Amino acid sequence: MVYEAIKGLVQYGQNAGLLKEEDRIYAVNQILDVLKMDEYEEPEGSVECENLEAILKELLDYAHETGVLLEDSVVYRDLFDTRLMNCLMPRPSEVIGAFWNHYEKSPEEATDYFYKLSQDSDYIRRYRVCKDLKWKTDTKYGELDITVNLSKPEKDPKAIAAAKLAKQSGYPKCLLCMENVGYAGRVNHPARNNHRVIPITINDCEWGFQYSPYVYYNEHCIVFNGKHIPMKIEKATFIKLFDFVKTFPHYFLGSNADLPIVGGSILSHDHFQGGHYTFAMAKAGIEKYFTMPGYEDVEAGIVNWPMSVLRLRSKDSDRLIELADVVLKAWRGYTDEAAFVYAETDGEPHNTITPIARKNGDMFELDLVLRNNITTEEFPLGVYHPHQNLHHIKKENIGLIEVMGLAVLPSRLKKELADLGDAIVNGKDIRADEELAKHADWVEEFRPKYESITAENVMGILQEEVGLVFEQVLEDAGVYKCDEAGREGFGRFLHSVGFEG
Repeated sequence: MVYEAIKGLVQYGQNAGLLKEEDRIYAVNQILDVLKMDEYEEPEGSVECENLEAILKELLDYAHETGVLLEDSVVYRDLFDTRLMNCLMPRPSEVIGAFWNHYEKSPEEATDYFYKLSQDSDYIRRYRVCKDLKWKTDTKYGELDITVNLSKPEKDPKAIAAAKLAKQSGYPKCLLCMENVGYAGRVNHPARNNHRVIPITINDCEWGFQYSPYVYYNEHCIVFNGKHIPMKIEKATFIKLFDFVKTFPHYFLGSNADLPIVGGSILSHDHFQGGHYTFAMAKAGIEKYFTMPGYEDVEAGIVNWPMSVLRLRSKDSDRLIELADVVLKAWRGYTDEAAFVYAETDGEPHNTITPIARKNGDMFELDLVLRNNITTEEFPLGVYHPHQNLHHIKKENIGLIEVMGLAVLPSRLKKELADLGDAIVNGKDIRADEELAKHADWVEEFRPKYESITAENVMGILQEEVGLVFEQVLEDAGVYKCDEAGREGFGRFLHSVGFEG
């Protein structure tokens, strides 16, 4: 069986375009080396070469049975099967050369090639990503995307214990450093043997372009600084965003904010996220237009969205960059006690921006999402953060992806929603269940809306209600609320900058 799996893996590599016929023997020998095997007999006839997950499982099971793979948990299996996939991989220079050859025909062809390679290489594990729960919920702000992400594996207790004991390494410095390309990984750092990065020039500096292994949306890419330097939102940020959008006009690109609570999970390495997807926020219209003297050629307006978004549009991206810098500098220092907006308290800055750039037809667009990370005794995790009554669904930071209208929810919800549905249908006491009790108030709140909740419709109802919770999450995270007082406060800020309207 192991010979068949080896032949199947090599054939998979050929079919996917990772290998050529001339590479076949070389690839077989590389796999034998990883498996610590000295002999090989080519099986006759056809073998399984399409189901990559099944092929790798066969090889991983063999490695564990023979003592080559010492631990049989997902962390160690992932480290090992990435070494196997590396036996099929083209060198980074080959991938980079092929990418730019495709780019000469069109940017779309280049990204199509690289996205397919990132999946075929198992860097993006298709068979895990397809297990993610995904649905859409209609709200007054448009159709929100909801995902319960299951493609990031849960670490088992042994691996967690081993990670604590593992020597702390400074190489690579983080998950976004260039040095991850080809890195074998360790128990506290994922394997990246099969990882490839395309070097690109952004604002006259070397940056890297890659895909996220967890693809929260179509062609979810990460663009990161070639140097390990912290996130910082400044005028240069807007220049970088548009440099990328001009190179890949079919992709949007945005940045997480650069302050804790309202920022992303990695603030230590300057990076952006983008992709080939249109979020609900991008589809949302302008509810009120403004004009900035000296920038009459730039369309500006407040977006009909629960977060506080100023959209700028122009055929000239340089004009957007200049005006965005004016807005950013003004917001950094802006305080409005009546709206509970404080630029700083005790010397700690609170105001920043989450910017998103895109090309829409012949117009460049820049969405500036106003953020503030102030905390209080009542809201210790953030005033403009999901409030405590929503933490049973979403407690984590609201970063770039959520801001645009896609909820990335914790994997625990898959089991909790299934158990909750069963409890509702069978009339069980939800408060008596230690794991489900946190959802009890929520269920009591929405239950009267539905005449009948049955085994057939309960999951649809729960998904709908989770989507409506995410709508509230975004409303909590908005600095200026979508009511009269909130819009007056937003207007006061824009007028203080110099906008008219």
